[in-house]
Amino acid sequence: MATATLLSSSFAMPAAARRASSPSSASLSFATSQLAGLSLSAGVATPTAVALLPKRQQLQPIVARRVCPFTDKKTNRANKVSFSNHKTKKQQFVNLQYKKLWWEAGKRFVKLRLSTKALKTIEKHGLDAVARKAGIDLNKK
Repeated sequence: MATATLLSSSFAMPAAARRASSPSSASLSFATSQLAGLSLSAGVATPTAVALLPKRQQLQPIVARRVCPFTDKKTNRANKVSFSNHKTKKQQFVNLQYKKLWWEAGKRFVKLRLSTKALKTIEKHGLDAVARKAGIDLNKK
């Protein structure tokens, strides 16, 4: 009976559920199944409790990812190995460069952030072919 009074003081429990959790019911699972759908209440109405929650902090600025859109090259995780063969994790970043390239079909310059490997590929095959293969629409830029 002590558990029933303890539970009734901290939960909003209906009278039928309080009677079901008497010491005569030896099964604890029955009492917990009765409490499964009940909400916590400490004498404060839930709408005011929601209003007291802290507001979200200001949004952080969007940072460009270190991924080449043309080749999908990403940061590599590698080991830095010392003379004593002690390995520590390090990151090998993609060599991304901002570059203005002449787009022949659009008759204008397009400013892109691409890897040096993608720049070599564009010099070999052309900007239109590489952008088409990567699925990039240069009209938006």
